[in-house]
Amino acid sequence: MSAALTLALPEHFDRLDALVAAFHAEEGITLNAEARAAGLKPLLDGIPHGAAYLIGPPRAPIGYVIVTFGWSVEFGGMDGFVDEIFVRPGVRGRGVASEVLLALPRALAGAGVKALHLEVAQDNEAAQRLYARSGFGLRSGYHLMTRKL
Repeated sequence: MSAALTLALPEHFDRLDALVAAFHAEEGITLNAEARAAGLKPLLDGIPHGAAYLIGPPRAPIGYVIVTFGWSVEFGGMDGFVDEIFVRPGVRGRGVASEVLLALPRALAGAGVKALHLEVAQDNEAAQRLYARSGFGLRSGYHLMTRKL
């Protein structure tokens, strides 16, 4: 199973949107199609704030990962945030997500990213193990806090 990453472009919208809708349904994220498109299309158009990658062959992707970018004085420059990662249920357990989470930081480091972050549900032990195997760790004394605007 190949976890090759392809930068998603506008012509990939329908395939990416279907994967994102499947992930959102699985996670209980309620977002209508219009709002989802508003979040995805700028990434496909090349905005500098993030990128979406298809996992596997672009004609029939098996998943996706979305990374957004910010700036960190503490980490000495640009940092990234894995906003979403999804692998189709039928191909899970074959190391695809692990391969992506090991390759992605290497590629992003080559582009100047200094740190890569993600968030995980406290009760999702399987994802926590996956992320730990991929080199991610809890920051002692820190919690991600959010304020919706």
